[in-house]
Amino acid sequence: MTTHPAHSKKGNHPTLILASGSAARKAMLEQAGLDFSIHPASIDEALLSQQADTPEAKARLLAREKALHVSREFKDAPVIGSDQILCLGQEIFSKAKDTNDALAKLRRLSGRTHRLISAVAVARNGEVLWDYQDFADLSMRALDEDFLARYAERAGDALTSCVGGYQIEGAGAWLFDAVKGDFFTIMGMPLLALLGYLYEEHRIGP
Repeated sequence: MTTHPAHSKKGNHPTLILASGSAARKAMLEQAGLDFSIHPASIDEALLSQQADTPEAKARLLAREKALHVSREFKDAPVIGSDQILCLGQEIFSKAKDTNDALAKLRRLSGRTHRLISAVAVARNGEVLWDYQDFADLSMRALDEDFLARYAERAGDALTSCVGGYQIEGAGAWLFDAVKGDFFTIMGMPLLALLGYLYEEHRIGP
């Protein structure tokens, strides 16, 4: 896998592009065996988010705009854009600024069920060809201060690098007593729907 160019070294067939620098999304595509390049989209997410009035609309809009932005730079290449939103009701959470901020967010989520909304879109030549959205509901245990202190020590960078202050595939699993939803959606992208689309419409497959 390379970061450039947009065309495969094997010929003139355009390489699939991931418009994201997310390590989790990169790992998902790699593990699925896809040949792709990475070109993170440079968009003003805060400004674009003002156009969306719900968490669902925000996730879909940002996924589409990321794919569109990069697709305009690389002719004929299918571009994958994706976004994930964490919300508690209609309240949208952002990444914590520091450990204290992360712990404050975890206290807000403690004993409650929050939702992860993951959206994905595929664009080519400045046109969205397909998009899809899925969600998962995660019920967090009631967390006391001793538990939070121990968790913070174990979680490390996840406190500030992940929007909820956790990686569920790591120490974050200790935070939950119930999870309803697709694993890939929780990880940040509805992979199964994406693979189905790529195979059916682009004949990209194993």
